Amino acid sequence: METKILGKTERPVSVIGLGTWQLGGDWGEVPEADALALLEASVEAGVTFFDTADVYGDGRSEQLIGRFVADHPDIDLTVGTKMGRRLEQVPENYTLKNFRAWTDRSRRNLGTDQLDLVQLHCPPTAVYSADEVYDALDTLVAEGVIAHYGVSVETVDEALTAISRRGTATVQIILNAFRLKPLEYVLPAAQGAGVGIIARVPLASGLLSGKYSKDTQFPENDHRNYNRDGSAFDVGETFSGVDYGTGVRAAVQFSQLVAELPFEVSPAQAALAWVAQQPGVSSVIPGARNIEQARGNAEAGSLAKLPAEFLAGVTALYDREIRPQVHDRW
Repeated sequence: METKILGKTERPVSVIGLGTWQLGGDWGEVPEADALALLEASVEAGVTFFDTADVYGDGRSEQLIGRFVADHPDIDLTVGTKMGRRLEQVPENYTLKNFRAWTDRSRRNLGTDQLDLVQLHCPPTAVYSADEVYDALDTLVAEGVIAHYGVSVETVDEALTAISRRGTATVQIILNAFRLKPLEYVLPAAQGAGVGIIARVPLASGLLSGKYSKDTQFPENDHRNYNRDGSAFDVGETFSGVDYGTGVRAAVQFSQLVAELPFEVSPAQAALAWVAQQPGVSSVIPGARNIEQARGNAEAGSLAKLPAEFLAGVTALYDREIRPQVHDRW
């Protein structure tokens, strides 16, 4: 597994990490034993970065990771969590008092005195430019409550605003073969500022695995069912904001590009490698619901460099099928 430095944290992390939203139950229920086995398999495959949040399963994801870390004290892991969505999403709630309460809860869940990385969890746009927010985060760093802080964003403009702040260590953003806009400005700006890029939704909620058809059904409690219209949270988080029918059609074309590669690889692995090999990306955080997925995802971190013909094909596919729907929205 290739490793890279996670921005201003200066921590080496695996280029393929693990997103743990699914461990909270927002993709359908994952039994506790299965969740712990998944964490174990990921680490055995070389993963050293876990991403979670205090609202994933109301803390269940953090608690499972905390239990795993306690049972494996010799493993060198970096855990990034997120905060800010336990109250109404208004700028007035992003205060030092609330930050203290949220980080105290996350420290209890994760079983640690100091959090490795805390990210603002896609807050209202105004929060990214508020001096008092960064002052509060700097205070928590000075007090040793958190080692570093970053942001998770929905839009390119939010990312650029956060990157301009001296204390921002990382930016988490949606980046995949169906969401190319961050390549234009965000990744170059992050590289210039020494900010790490954490790429989320790298498989476009599974579309890029090539396993879905127009008739695929998702469980009632799966966001790929209940958030297609953005009624629960930003629609860009589900299938990267691409209409499902368009996404399925484009995914077939992506799989055809993968089949032409000079080495054998699954569509999902090629999609992850495409993200991981972008200059400026520190870690890619696909989710996984079972051991086989976790191992397969991790293998993408050691794939050979993707050829220029494949990269050009991805760009052409995006321009042809996806760009009109998503490029100007995020």
